[in-house]
Amino acid sequence: MQITDVRLRKVNNQDTRMKALVSITFDDAFVIHDLRVIEGNNGLFVAMPSKRTPDGEFRDIAHPIHSDMRQHVQEEIMKVYEDTEDVAAAPKEDEDGIAEEESEAEPDVTEDEHDEEDKV
Repeated sequence: MQITDVRLRKVNNQDTRMKALVSITFDDAFVIHDLRVIEGNNGLFVAMPSKRTPDGEFRDIAHPIHSDMRQHVQEEIMKVYEDTEDVAAAPKEDEDGIAEEESEAEPDVTEDEHDEEDKV
């Protein structure tokens, strides 16, 4: 069984240990939603989708049966997590779709000023 897609959305909330929500697809045919990247006491780990039982405990809805598969799922998700920019790191855009940092860095230039630069 091959992991063919990992979709990850980082959570921008410093008050929670959950750092991302994940959906993972196997063989372009089966998807599992609501996996979570959690900041644990010993670092980040992947938690399987679960639900609370009537007695207050959590039970996995779906999970790997073998430790090798669990490790493979965790490695693939963590690769995507590390390659995904933080939500807060994305620059804000103005109404023209230009990042604020870019628009502040370059002063407005009129067409006449562009023509003068070309002549120099």
